[in-house]
Amino acid sequence: MNKALVRFCLEKGFLLDEEVLNLLSETGDLESAKLILENVKNTTQRKIITREIFEDKERAIDVFSSLPEQSQKKLEKLKIKLGLEIEISKEVVPKNKFSEKNHQKAKERSNVKVFPIPLNIGKKIEVKDFVEYFRGRFNKMRNFLQESPQLNNLISIGKIYGNRQGFSVIGMVIDKRVTKNKNLLFEIEDFTGKIKVVVNSNKKEIYEKAEEVTLDSVIGIKGSGNREIIFVNDIVFPDSSLSERKKSDKEEYALFIGDLHFGSKRFLKKSFLKFIDYLNGKVPDTPEVENIKYLFIVGDLVTGIGNYPNQEKDLEIPNLEEQFLSLANLLKNIRKEISIIISPGNHDGVRLMEPQPLLDEKYAWPLYDLENVILTTNPCNVNIGANENFSGFDVLTYHGFSFQYYANNISKLMLKKAMNAPDLIMKYLLKNRHLAPTHASNQFFPDKDDSLIISKIPDIFVAGHTHKSAVSYHNNILIISISCWEGLTPYQEKFGNEPDHCKVPMINLKTREVKILDFEEEE
Repeated sequence: MNKALVRFCLEKGFLLDEEVLNLLSETGDLESAKLILENVKNTTQRKIITREIFEDKERAIDVFSSLPEQSQKKLEKLKIKLGLEIEISKEVVPKNKFSEKNHQKAKERSNVKVFPIPLNIGKKIEVKDFVEYFRGRFNKMRNFLQESPQLNNLISIGKIYGNRQGFSVIGMVIDKRVTKNKNLLFEIEDFTGKIKVVVNSNKKEIYEKAEEVTLDSVIGIKGSGNREIIFVNDIVFPDSSLSERKKSDKEEYALFIGDLHFGSKRFLKKSFLKFIDYLNGKVPDTPEVENIKYLFIVGDLVTGIGNYPNQEKDLEIPNLEEQFLSLANLLKNIRKEISIIISPGNHDGVRLMEPQPLLDEKYAWPLYDLENVILTTNPCNVNIGANENFSGFDVLTYHGFSFQYYANNISKLMLKKAMNAPDLIMKYLLKNRHLAPTHASNQFFPDKDDSLIISKIPDIFVAGHTHKSAVSYHNNILIISISCWEGLTPYQEKFGNEPDHCKVPMINLKTREVKILDFEEEE
């Protein structure tokens, strides 16, 4: 088995140290060992795999948790040897009969694995919580940046002495302004101190990078200077990237929708019913339908109550529970072989503070009763399509509430009117490896572990909120922005929104071909 593993590593372009090689060989399970190595490579982007990688418990849990259940059982001894058994075997205890039912459905559908975000509900927030939150964030982002080969001669801010050439620092941006000479001046800090950073306007390429830097983000700086000031030669972002675009060994399809705004007078019901007919094989010449296995609904299922001024004028159903009940009566018509994975948005009657919990069972109980619906937090990591020979696709879902801030504050995104080109915002957030790096861009819960950090690099990043359809790639990560199922409201028109209606991206997990299906009908 040793030789087979070494051959596999050479084919994939990475090295394995002897200790990890022996540990994996002892399992006697070559296919599972290959899946572990693939997961480590995709998660860390490192080309030399050592035992030290598994000492990061969170990362190791990600690697093992995405394996098929059968492989998990075979690898119990390996997990114990790595000191991971307790953490990986831990299950979230459901709070009530509704969440228990949701938890059980997710467990039974072995081709869907949900990695919900731990939530603190009802905890009183104190100043120290924000301190711990930003310290925790800096620590994690610094770890990502330390793996970058671009940052050579890396030192802490507090250890800069005399005039130095060609060194690097990592810091969180706490101030940004333009000087009288049109240079950009930052102030950054780490655990050892603060320092000013100057980007000369004559260095066009670096200056353009600097314009993209947002407050509270964590970046790497290469430059020269002293304890008072650094003159920048380059800026390094944490960034997100995958070494390859994985493909399933099975012909399966995943579809992505959201922003239904059910309950609105402008809900495009005729178009949505056509979509349900398609899923149920009632539209001629659609042989691919029998291989549709996954449907993601990424927030704003219902239009909600009181989400914007005078919303009551736009409501067909003026009661939140009735909105969910009527929507569930539509969704229950979708054939049960399709797993429907649902996350909340800002219209769905849950807290605006991110991460958002599962839909509130007080109002959304009819969805909990649907046997093929799995509810998740926002954001959430979901793995689909895993089997004994394939690690599955990691899908990061995020509704996108922070998008408007970056579209209106980052000059590059402002020039391109990015609320109508949301894939540009999504690329920007992947580059920062955070879903809302700036304090002012969203409402968030200051937990010790910042759950909006993109810790696990996804194969697919899907979001909504902008009502615009877009599909593109960033460093081998498939980006999907979803359209809406609600006609243009006067409120949206006031902000210059140009929504797309009833467009459904569909990905073939075997070939990675993406099609945009159009279900828009005259209403």
